Parts: sequence; C-alpha cells; structure tokens
Amino acid sequence: MSDIVKSIRENYLYTLDQIATAARKSNRKPDDIRLVVVTKSQPIEIVHAAIEAGARVLGENYPEEGVTKIQSIPLQSGVEWHMIGHVQSRKARLVVDHFELLHSLDSLKLAQRLNRFAAEQNRTLSVLLEFNVGGEESKSGWDASNESQWERLLPEINSLLDLPNLRIHGLMTMPPLGTDPEESRRFFLRLRLYRDQLASQFPQADWRELSMGTSADYAVAVEEGATLVRVGTAIVGARRYKSEKEAQ
Repeated sequence: MSDIVKSIRENYLYTLDQIATAARKSNRKPDDIRLVVVTKSQPIEIVHAAIEAGARVLGENYPEEGVTKIQSIPLQSGVEWHMIGHVQSRKARLVVDHFELLHSLDSLKLAQRLNRFAAEQNRTLSVLLEFNVGGEESKSGWDASNESQWERLLPEINSLLDLPNLRIHGLMTMPPLGTDPEESRRFFLRLRLYRDQLASQFPQADWRELSMGTSADYAVAVEEGATLVRVGTAIVGARRYKSEKEAQ
C-alpha cells in the first residue's frame, strides 16, 4: 500500500468513525449515513488511490471532469458516482449518461432536460432537489431561506414529481460558509424541517435523503439528519487547482 493510499485510508476510516459517533449521539444508526468522497479538482491518481483506500461513493462538481475520471476506472470497480455541483443545461446529457445520483437539481428547466435525455435512454435518473437555505445570491437552488416562502414552491415541486424519468429521493443544501460548524446547524435543521413538510404534502414521493455537510461540518449535519455527507479535503487533501481562476 502506497503512502498516499495509506493516508487517504486513515482519513477515510477516521471520517466514518466521526460519522458513527455523531449518528449515535442523535440516536441514529451509522449505517443510515453514506459518505461521499469528493474528488473535485483532484488528479486521477488521487481518485484511484481513494478507491484503493476503500471509497465506494465518489462525488464530482463538473460533468466533464467527472466523466474523464469515470472512464479511467474499470466498469467492474463497484464505484458509485454522484454529481454534486451545479449543472448547466447543456451538460445535462453527461449527467444522465454517467452518474447514478444528481444532488444538485436546482430548476424545473434543468429537470425537464434531464427527463428528456433519460427517456431517450429508457432509464430513470435519481435526483435530489437543491435548496438555498441561507438566502445567498451566489448560491444555486430554490430559495427556502424563509418559512413564509415554502408554500409558494409547492406547485413547481409538483411539476417536478410529474416528470416520469426522474425520481426524487430528497433534498440537498450548502449552508453559508462559517468558521464554526455550529453556525451551520440552523441551516441543516431548516432543510430537514422543509423535507418533513414536503413529505407530508407529497407522500407519494421518496424524501428519505438529506445531502448536507462537508469537511467543515459533517458531524453537525449528521446530528441534524444528514443521510449523505460530502467530504473531500478532510479525506483526500486540498484540491489541486489548475488555475487561479478555478480556485476562486
């Protein structure tokens, strides 16, 4: 085992242990939470090392970059690939062709395009709905920062549920960045409460998944109900940016 694989494995196992501790603290089963290892802006060698270290769910932010990595891995690897970043409409086909789960569905327009491509392949794409719980203009997703806005989103969500080749499995969010993980707690709670409201409004759908929490705050996210946590830096190290622009 190479040094890099050993280091990633140690980080991976430590993260799983922290997830388990947070789950038990909130009277949850550790097995109910899945760890998505984020390999955004990491070279292919790091991706291969992460897989050798035991990672089986990998998350990418950019479709083309993700596809390059997917195609470098044997089909029999058993790795599940998730798209976790904002997807432009013109990249929708890449997502349908190569990813198991889209965490970041953020508009009806994108949903309709994904549905059309999925129908052409006679497949169903699993998706999570992205909500902006912090009200930041720079963030993607439907604005759910104020409970008074929740009701007006229901007609559009109903339209999403009518798309036959998309299957909604829950919600995703990225709270405002903060230095203290506890600052994120109220945003995670807000997403969980909105998920519970949607589950009561649309009981025919599956709302089990909550994708929330990153390297900085995943333990708090688990305590507040996360079923998918997206951890990159804490496992595979700092991102390897190709340019100063990409780092911004």
